[in-house]
This record gives sequence, C-alpha cells and structure tokens, in this order.
Amino acid sequence: MKKERIWKLFMILLGAAIASFGIHNIHQRASITEGGVIGMVLLTDRWLDLPPSVATPVLDAVCYLLAFKWLGKSFIKISVFSTLSVSAFYRLWEQFPPMLPNLSSYPLAAAVLGGIFVGIGVGLIVRQGGSSGGDDALALTISHVTHWRLARAYLVTDITVLLLSLSYIPLRRIAYSLVTVTISSLLIDFIKSFDKTGEVVKK
Repeated sequence: MKKERIWKLFMILLGAAIASFGIHNIHQRASITEGGVIGMVLLTDRWLDLPPSVATPVLDAVCYLLAFKWLGKSFIKISVFSTLSVSAFYRLWEQFPPMLPNLSSYPLAAAVLGGIFVGIGVGLIVRQGGSSGGDDALALTISHVTHWRLARAYLVTDITVLLLSLSYIPLRRIAYSLVTVTISSLLIDFIKSFDKTGEVVKK
C-alpha cells in the first residue's frame, strides 16, 4: 500500500512537471489562448471588468464544489496536492530562461506540441484520481454525471468558452486554440482510460 501511494504521488508530480513545462515554455510564449476556466477568466475580465485575481479563485471554487458533490472528498484531497504541485513546478520553470525554441512564428507547431505536453501531464494527474485545476474538476464532474467520455466533456467546455472568446479574439488565434485543446483532451482521455494490461478501457 505504501509503495502504491508513493508511486501515485510520484506520477502526480511528474504530470505536474510536464504540464506546467509545456504551458510555460510553449503556450505562454506563443500566446496560445486556452478554454476552460482560464478562458472564462479572460472572458469575465473582458466582459465584466472582473480582475483575474478575483475571477480565478471564484470559478475554481465553483468547479471544486461541484466535484466535491459528485466525486467525493478523496478526489478533493488528491486535487489539492496536484494543483499545488502544478503551481510549484510552474514557479520553478519561471526561475530559468526558456528551455525550448520560441515557436511564436509557428503557432500551429506550438499548438500541437503544447497540446501534447498538457495532454500527457494532465493525463498522468487525472489517472491518479486528481486534477490540475478547476478545468479538470469540471470536465471530470460532467463526465461522471453524463457518462460521456472524458475527452468529450473537456471539448464541450473548452469549445464553448473558445466560441464565446470570438467576441474579442481573432478567429485565427481561436483556431490554434481548438487544435491544442483537441489534442490535449484526447490524450488525457487516452491516458486515463489505459488499464494495467495496456488496453484502452471503453465506456
């Protein structure tokens, strides 16, 4: 049991390191817009003039309250650790100069590569029963309640936010965001659904 717990914590830390590395070194530098809670924070700032410092904890809290109701206390406990791990690794990467080439001139490549980093990283966290933030908690709750595939739950929330973002973000930038959220959603679902025999478990 102790070995399993250590392995679970290690995989969460590994996932947090991978996801935050991709966001910091690829998405942020190439200005790839995201869906989910991050996108909603930008929307509320644009539409309601509500600062991100206020909107972020409020939206995250709503997502985690829903998750607590449907996914239970154990999920929240693991998610606290995984969310803090993502923040800690993000802070760590900020202490170093960029570790990858700047892909700002190649937004499609940035969208694909960034989606792979986020998909693998968050997939490892979700597979251990946690979440990296309110986005994951909301998608997991929707998947649990509706019995949808996790990828579908992610895509519905992300695409909804990105379509609303067309009110102030050019279509071309939104297109790159659709690429990255599609890749990350499918990877998260694939990794979470992999059983110990190496087969994908279908609902």
